[in-house]
Amino acid sequence: MGKRTNSSLIHKQYSTYFTRYAYPIEYLGKYPVAEKLRLLITIPCYNEPDLTRTLEGLYACRPTSNPVEIIVLINQPVNVSKTVSRQNEYSYKEAVKWAEDHNTLSRKFHIIFVKDIPNRHFGVGLARKIVMDEAVRRLVKTSTGEGIIAGLDADSLIDGNYLFEIEQFFHQNPYTNGTTIYFEHPLYSGNNKILQLGIASYELHLRYLIQALRHTCFPYAFHTLGSSMAIRASVYVKQGGMNKRKAGEDFHFLHKIIPLGNFGEINRTRVIPSGRISDRVPFGTGKAMMKWSDSKFNEFRTYNPLIFEELHTLLSGIDELFTDEHRDVEDYYQNLSGTLKKFLKKKDWMEKIAGFRRQSASVRTFRYKFFQWMNGLNILKYIHFARDKKYRNVPVLEAYTWLRTKIKIAGLKPENVFDALSELRSYEKSHPHYYTNQ
Repeated sequence: MGKRTNSSLIHKQYSTYFTRYAYPIEYLGKYPVAEKLRLLITIPCYNEPDLTRTLEGLYACRPTSNPVEIIVLINQPVNVSKTVSRQNEYSYKEAVKWAEDHNTLSRKFHIIFVKDIPNRHFGVGLARKIVMDEAVRRLVKTSTGEGIIAGLDADSLIDGNYLFEIEQFFHQNPYTNGTTIYFEHPLYSGNNKILQLGIASYELHLRYLIQALRHTCFPYAFHTLGSSMAIRASVYVKQGGMNKRKAGEDFHFLHKIIPLGNFGEINRTRVIPSGRISDRVPFGTGKAMMKWSDSKFNEFRTYNPLIFEELHTLLSGIDELFTDEHRDVEDYYQNLSGTLKKFLKKKDWMEKIAGFRRQSASVRTFRYKFFQWMNGLNILKYIHFARDKKYRNVPVLEAYTWLRTKIKIAGLKPENVFDALSELRSYEKSHPHYYTNQ
């Protein structure tokens, strides 16, 4: 599956990775690897009561051309509560029995249980790292060593063409380094209408943010959900693998991969992440729903569109700073908003742009260096800086009304969050994005 590679070079890279960066323990060494294995789905699992429901969805998926493996990592820290420990033990035994009954030559399920992880390291980042590193170890035993590692969550569901579409995408786009996968949160929560509105508002906020960033001309604007991503194994290894962050691991990981270029979106299938309330990580869907549930106002607010208008002023003319010999760097800075100038600081701006100009023989190199500096993390820092200093959050439906004029969606504006989300979902599915770094 995918691009032609030098297998000896890939295996050498893997050897270096395992020596320096990989999680030191291999868990599936005794299990044979199919020579044509090219796709692995990795699933971290902690205190999940419905793990087999996710496995059932993967088992029922449309057949693929090559074998697929699904690796589940149930993990827990040293001081785990008895309640969580019992749930993990039950999930492990149930999943192992389920796998024994459902494994086939073309689709194998592996269940790993790692206990007593030191508290200082325990978290979703380490869990993803352990299971993704295990996937690399499986692929290195094939002759090519190459393949695709996808991330999924133990409480996520998928469409029946999920495995097929991942395989097809990388086959049809052989130079792709990685992708995000289209997602939709479930908009049903029993009779809890407030929670339904919260989930819809939160997803609208996520999609608004990405589309607003694309309007600014920021090249790395992709969704960064750990449950909705797929990465080429050699790229995963070359970039140092998954980090060990307790939250935001997916954002930081993908923002090492996206700038490499050849990064896209798979929009012909769907991941359905859980929309439940949770406090296991300090941000994300579960935490957002917890805040929403505790809110007295029940009005979801998001970033002010004026922040993105300011960023558009900064980013839309960046190429001119390299291609136009007469474009004055200080004049460019002075034309920015006061909020941006405070964030960038004149001395840093002048020194950085001058340095990028000296170090670049082409506009492509100049852009790459600029966005290494003004990367995803710094863009997010500026958004929060501008929000805290000047532009307070606005209702998400108000923000979306601004966005749809920028991305040129025609027709009457939606009257509620649900209609707005449906409209933006349709737009994203019909406008797949691919970043080439050209």
